[in-house]
Amino acid sequence: MGVEKKQSEQLRLQISSLPSSPGVYQYFDLEEKIIYVGKAKNLKKRVASYFNKEKTTSGKLRVLVAKIARIEFMVVDTEMDALLLENNLIKKYQPRYNILLKDDKTFPWICVKNENFPRVFSTRTFVNDGSDYFGPYASSKMMTTVLDLIRQLYPIRNCKLNLNTQNIAAGKFKVCLDYHLGKCLGPCVSEQSESDYLENIQEIKNILKGDIVSLLANLKKRMMTYADALEYEKAQIVKEKIDVLTLYRSKSMVVNPKISNVDVFSFVPEKEGAFVNFLKIIGGAIVQTHTIELKKRLEESDVQLLELAIAELYSRFGSGAKEIILPFKLDFPFPNVRLTIPRKGDKKNLLDLSTRNARFYQLERQKRKDLVDPNRHSNRILKQLQSDLRLNELPEIIECFDNSNFQGDYPVAAMVQFKNAKPNKNAYRHFNIKTVVGPDDFRSMEEIIYRRYKRLIEEQQSLPQLIVVDGGKGQLSAAVRSLEVLHLRGKISIIGIAKKLEEIYFPDDSFPLYINKKSESLKLIQQLRDEAHRFGITHHRNQREKGTIKTELTQIKGIGPQTAELLLRKFGSVAKLKSIDKELISKEIGMAKAKIVVDYFEKKA
Repeated sequence: MGVEKKQSEQLRLQISSLPSSPGVYQYFDLEEKIIYVGKAKNLKKRVASYFNKEKTTSGKLRVLVAKIARIEFMVVDTEMDALLLENNLIKKYQPRYNILLKDDKTFPWICVKNENFPRVFSTRTFVNDGSDYFGPYASSKMMTTVLDLIRQLYPIRNCKLNLNTQNIAAGKFKVCLDYHLGKCLGPCVSEQSESDYLENIQEIKNILKGDIVSLLANLKKRMMTYADALEYEKAQIVKEKIDVLTLYRSKSMVVNPKISNVDVFSFVPEKEGAFVNFLKIIGGAIVQTHTIELKKRLEESDVQLLELAIAELYSRFGSGAKEIILPFKLDFPFPNVRLTIPRKGDKKNLLDLSTRNARFYQLERQKRKDLVDPNRHSNRILKQLQSDLRLNELPEIIECFDNSNFQGDYPVAAMVQFKNAKPNKNAYRHFNIKTVVGPDDFRSMEEIIYRRYKRLIEEQQSLPQLIVVDGGKGQLSAAVRSLEVLHLRGKISIIGIAKKLEEIYFPDDSFPLYINKKSESLKLIQQLRDEAHRFGITHHRNQREKGTIKTELTQIKGIGPQTAELLLRKFGSVAKLKSIDKELISKEIGMAKAKIVVDYFEKKA
């Protein structure tokens, strides 16, 4: 206890000495491991807020604070610097309590290699050798289209030869098939100068950056220069490039071409995190897109998640955008950048397009997870249910019971079975109550529970891990009595669910459990209950129809099964109906049919 008190005093001293400046703070545990990194506009206020017990309501946050043994901080010049530094430290140390940033590393890029006579090719691997990487591309098809465009416009080499000045001068190389096909101009044998080759590479980089507008302008000037010099063949080659680029640009256009040098960030929240999509727009065309997934570790807000995503994407791709389009306001400003939250128009269309990309990525991730583990979703729900109900084993098989009757007549019951959180309709069962007379839900429940599990024991079939009874303490106690008779008490978990407040009751516990209304486990229990009710009602209706057909009422000419059922539901029995005034009967079935019924009974009297 003394150690903890001393540690707490040391932390208070550290906090009191923190500056009121923007910066980044790091929390260390007793093992000197970084467990959390955060940014702040005001370091002193932000760090002190963690130790305010009245404001620290989150359980995860309390666990984090309890593990803090030491604090370090770094002051920076601007809030934007704090945001970027926070992101770099999170990626470097991957602290346990920070947002987890997930990324699909398999997206392809186009690499312009840092070498003599640079090659241009696709890759999925970064190498820190000074090469330029463009992308990532959301699909290989999109990337291939761009590469095909480049190779159509520019004859560049594909070989991996070391084309340094000494090797070329020494005549070490011979031209290949690409040279004879016109796909390469032979820099390996000095047929193309390095300056001419690099001029092509610069134009390729402009295409990959999306700066097609300025490239087209330069090509048009070059074409006119060749034409003025009467070099018509060269002018024609340039014109063909202009035509190809113009067609490519027209297909890439997404909105008003005046929208240029703009970054778009959309945000799609999930229960435990979010997906953020990034679009770069130049000249009205999308030149870059990428989506990342973020997982919460504490109770981070949507603003915090989006800020971290922007910092990560900026540090990865770099950006000179003068405007950022966002779905909501951020806490941290971006210097010399206009932040726009559009409500309508072309910019809103861009934000919507980015959102659709994020949702598509979210769906694809889910599909991939389901392919790897088809039962992942149901297993997660069952584990949550096991935790919420404090069950000893995973409830892979759950059976739910519901009973009903009509004015004490035609008592029936239904049982539905869910296997791995999904309906197993082959195992559904109907029950006609045999030993109970009159409307007694408790004894009816006792009967069907006994009959169901006595049969399973006799047939040596597997038992469920959980039984759900539609009803409160009374129905639950009745079901438990049958389990005791069958010596199954304690071998099968059993609960009751009351409809009014969705209370969960346990045997021998007078206080109900209230599960979060948004919880997947409560939704599963409700689905079981509703399915049992639906299945039972169908059987009950069939039994009533069979029963009412045999009543005296359906023997009256002009009175069908539905009218007979309506009268019995309202007045209870044929005997009572005989004493009811014609006016009251007419309110239920109309004067004409009421007269038929009354006349029938008067003739029989």
